[in-house]
Amino acid sequence: MRFELIDRIVELEPGSRIVATKAVSLAEEYLADHFPTFPILPGVLMLQALVDSATWLVRRTSDFAHSMILLKEAKNVTYKNFVKPGQQMRIEVGWRGAEGAEVDFSGSGHCGSVEVVKARFRLRQFNLADRDPRLASVDRRVIQAARTRFDLLC
Repeated sequence: MRFELIDRIVELEPGSRIVATKAVSLAEEYLADHFPTFPILPGVLMLQALVDSATWLVRRTSDFAHSMILLKEAKNVTYKNFVKPGQQMRIEVGWRGAEGAEVDFSGSGHCGSVEVVKARFRLRQFNLADRDPRLASVDRRVIQAARTRFDLLC
């Protein structure tokens, strides 16, 4: 299952920072189970919203050079409040530094003035063709799909 956790990119400074939003709707399927009488955005999806935002920052900074951008490490993740249907989370992620194919970030999510999540994390970027040249066409398709999605988010 793939969750789309970014609805809109509000600001983007390549190599520096991104601001995005996620509106939580009662129509989102996972809310039926989490929790039926008290629906909230699961903490892991709050973290994933930070990661998704950082992924768009990496893609734009590198001009979509890599098809795969994956979470390598998350640390100091703190959940401070709930995000309920009808609320919008504002996600702010800052680029802390890069070393080779890995990029470090710090990010936070807010609903209004209330911080709901914060974390430091690292992403790793690569192309499938780096390991198997026969997968170059897959890389091209993934990158093209990411460019199309990015255009919709901005």
